[in-house]
Amino acid sequence: MANDASIGGRDELLSGADDHSALLSTLDSHDLATAVAPSAASDASVFDFDPGADPAETFPQSIASGGPTPTGVILWTRIAPDAFDAAASLAVQVATDAAFEDIVYSGVTDDERRIRAHDHTVNVDLDGHLAPNQAYHYRFVYDGVASKTGQCQTLPRPDDSPDSLRLGVLACQNYQNGYYPAFHHIAEEDVDFLVHVGDSIYESDDGHFSGPNVDEYDREKSFPSGHDRVQGLEDYRYLYRKYRSDEFYQEALESHTIIASWDDHEFVNDLYWDDRRDAPAGDHPRADDPEFMTDLVADAMHAWWEYMPARVEYDPNGDSLQERFRLWRSFEFGDFVTLVMTDERLFRDPPREAIPTVDNVGPQYEPPGRTMLGEEQREWLIDTITESTSTWTVWADEVLTVPLRLGSGPLSVYPVQGGWDGYTRERLRITESIGAADVDNYVTLTGDMHCYVAAYQQTSYPGRVSGGEGVARGDRIGVEFMTPAVTSLNIAEALRLTRGWRGKLTEPLLTWLVTTMNPHIEFFDSHNWGYSVVEFTREDCTYVGYAVDKTVNSPDADRSVVAAYRVPEGTVELEDVTDEYRE
Repeated sequence: MANDASIGGRDELLSGADDHSALLSTLDSHDLATAVAPSAASDASVFDFDPGADPAETFPQSIASGGPTPTGVILWTRIAPDAFDAAASLAVQVATDAAFEDIVYSGVTDDERRIRAHDHTVNVDLDGHLAPNQAYHYRFVYDGVASKTGQCQTLPRPDDSPDSLRLGVLACQNYQNGYYPAFHHIAEEDVDFLVHVGDSIYESDDGHFSGPNVDEYDREKSFPSGHDRVQGLEDYRYLYRKYRSDEFYQEALESHTIIASWDDHEFVNDLYWDDRRDAPAGDHPRADDPEFMTDLVADAMHAWWEYMPARVEYDPNGDSLQERFRLWRSFEFGDFVTLVMTDERLFRDPPREAIPTVDNVGPQYEPPGRTMLGEEQREWLIDTITESTSTWTVWADEVLTVPLRLGSGPLSVYPVQGGWDGYTRERLRITESIGAADVDNYVTLTGDMHCYVAAYQQTSYPGRVSGGEGVARGDRIGVEFMTPAVTSLNIAEALRLTRGWRGKLTEPLLTWLVTTMNPHIEFFDSHNWGYSVVEFTREDCTYVGYAVDKTVNSPDADRSVVAAYRVPEGTVELEDVTDEYRE
């Protein structure tokens, strides 16, 4: 019998609720930091610089690139306020070589008001100025000082046929809960792009969301507001500046072009949309104040856009948030890979009030219309995946997509209610559509849970999580690879099981328990931190999950392979190739 909490509680959906109207109104008052096109330089001296000058004095958060297209990227930097001169122009140069002997683009931006208004950050859009499928070197020059040199990459043409694509996948990088040598290692990886599936900052400066060993790390923060949880735009900006001050994080962003999404911690923990109040809600001391929460989410979006070089569609004339702002988007790597990104926070319904037992999580127990994505985004996602003609179709999904059960039979629970186990009716709609369309070579890349996972996507799963009375294992429709956290608290760390003999004993035990309880999961690990590399070729897709020692603030921090799995093209079969990558 369904839990009665869904009757008259917040599981009951409202009809005719406002569609983010208060947030739309608040966003109207923000001068959002959309990327600007540079202009031609009238004075060539703006490109002159002193080679001995320290770039960190002028560009304290260094540089980054993102938002790739076949003919451009967005280049990002921040000018130190103390170095800012309203009379100076910020110049940018792009070359095919690190020595800048073959410069293919140069330009300037000198909108003094705009730079001041956006915390001295600048996003420069070079779309239409570069060649497809090309690696470039770039730098900024400001008032006689050159930034570090970065590397960026454009997409192939839509009708190109690349032979391979390598993605470095990242998630969950709590600054206070460890050091960032994983970013040094991924900077040195031979990958084409970085994909970040969310939680690039954490909205606390007082150890919230951190583990029992947090005091071992010299990673203190102090918000301008004086509070220990974010209160507004200046606190968010402070977080991004602090995170970007890390030399290894800078190194990774200097070395590769990033394709970024967001999850909850870019806003507040467990963010969702409360239709009853037409306002965001979540884990925050002032979550019961809809006006405050609306302002806070608008500030979070504002700061994210300032500090993340992302090509996000924004139409200030849109009548709804779906029409106004779209984080959800797709990237085409020729005819080879389609990468789909979704926004799983601004449109999601509240968590369910029912205890997540087998009798409560099934889609038949959810009210019709309950959603994580919103109807428009969901139908776009289904259409994009099912109509894809690429060799590989990839959904970069912020949260766990496949079910995760703990226990056996009627005593089971599905604890990850922030993932798709909390939105089983909508998940069923998506998986049934993909299964009916017989999509070839379907892969999901996920994060959020701070684990390594290799699993099968199926049309149904044992237990009632996908409907019915027991439901046998359905057809395999694809695979899921979860990237671990860079530093954030994982299950084993929370239980103090990651170190010494406890770690050695419990790591294989936890893997065995989870895979035994969940036959569709081939591999699970929650004892390590790091990143993953996912490579697509015409023959196969290979996932390699790396562990990097977050307790050492050094480029020499140990790195090892936790697991590696390969999926041959044209089949849905996970092959364990870990030993091959450990040699």
